Amino acid sequence: MPKEGITPRAKDYAQWYLDIVDKAELADYSPVRGCMVIRPHGYALWENIQAGLDRRIKATGHQNAYFPLFIPQSFLQKEAQHVEGFAPEVAVVTRAGGEELTEPLVVRPTSEAIIGHMFAKWVHSWRDLPVLVNQWANVVRWEMRTRPFLRTTEFLWQEGHTCHATEEEAEEETLKILNEVYADFVEKEMSLPVYKGLKTDKEKFAGALRTYSIEAMMQDGRALQAGTSHNLGQNFARAFEIVYQNRENQPDFCWTSSWGVSTRLEGALIMAHSDDEGLVCPPRLAPIQVVVVPIYKGEEQRPGVMEAIRRVVGGWEGRFRVKVDDRDQLTPGFKFNEWEVKGVPVRVEIGPRDVENGTAAVARRDIPGREGKQLVQQAALAGHIAALLEDIQQGLYDRALRFRDAHTRDVSSYEELKEAVETGFARAWWAGTAEDEERIQAETKATIRVIPLEQPGGSGRCVLTGRESTRQVLFARAY
Repeated sequence: MPKEGITPRAKDYAQWYLDIVDKAELADYSPVRGCMVIRPHGYALWENIQAGLDRRIKATGHQNAYFPLFIPQSFLQKEAQHVEGFAPEVAVVTRAGGEELTEPLVVRPTSEAIIGHMFAKWVHSWRDLPVLVNQWANVVRWEMRTRPFLRTTEFLWQEGHTCHATEEEAEEETLKILNEVYADFVEKEMSLPVYKGLKTDKEKFAGALRTYSIEAMMQDGRALQAGTSHNLGQNFARAFEIVYQNRENQPDFCWTSSWGVSTRLEGALIMAHSDDEGLVCPPRLAPIQVVVVPIYKGEEQRPGVMEAIRRVVGGWEGRFRVKVDDRDQLTPGFKFNEWEVKGVPVRVEIGPRDVENGTAAVARRDIPGREGKQLVQQAALAGHIAALLEDIQQGLYDRALRFRDAHTRDVSSYEELKEAVETGFARAWWAGTAEDEERIQAETKATIRVIPLEQPGGSGRCVLTGRESTRQVLFARAY
């Protein structure tokens, strides 16, 4: 049975998502349209996402820095494709300190412009390369249709920016981030399988030479772009005059890249794993991995139960993120409900009988009800929980992979494509134009999500034009 206040997925998937965000206390609405307040439980989840990504980013040689929120409007206008791509989403400050500004300031929608300006100051010789920086920041994009985490006017993210001597180095960097940082994190920490691939020219980042992305499938069969990595070529280097003296002592433009993921990863996690009972959270990211609930009647039973819990939990420090819910004013049933909605992976219950028998009841969140509950000896509890957390982590990935594969169809006709995108991804041979893409989007609301990096080889006939093609693409409706 669905939890009270949570709309069943089968009835209204969009409202179910909003109910999870609300009831799991992840975020709330701000007085400013399209903005959200990230609540402590939601922010703790973001901190764990941030930590996992930050480790990977630093392991690939990048350093964190910070760049200003405000960008001179003229900077954003230097790269024509870039300004055209972001123009509808830009917020502009024209007045500050009680006076009209000499030059309006843009609230950053992304930071290629200001960082390009700084790279031009810092880079002079091939010896200065590569420059590998990342920043954790907020950005503002004036979105018309918003939804918490998935698409908000202001959101949190990381954006990496790098500068290289050659196109090959920039391309290597772009793909390294896609594979070793983003795909690795999303699959291993979020338990979410992804398709990795190249965006078509129609879908690429404004001003980029090439854009790569990872695409995940949500439980309603729609795609969610979970991360992007852009080879910017020399476009921004030319716009901002990022010039260096090469090894032949000749001036040359640098090759740059940029890449980012945002708080929309929380939205992906919710939609990929949660159920009608509430949030389901992969253990490696869960703010609380284990909640311990004391079970007792009356004050005479409380001391023995709490002492047993202290003894059991005492050895868990540094091993699990644990919460002992010892609130006397609430019933065990209320606590069970609250922690289920908030997605805590494992619940441990200890009562007077468990104190006598040296046992504990252990329930796993990913399998609600009696099927996911068992009795465990207290002496073996730590080892059991450690194994259980890994089992849940892998189980969520396996379940998401089965779902994705079951909802990805190979199609050979346009009619099959239109049918497939109603419930998932359509994999098809493609030799169409940008105009063909526009037509399909208008008629089906589906877009080419990626040209997968892994291609089957051989050739086939384009699903729309019938022309021979050597590449396959993935179509889907997307968030």
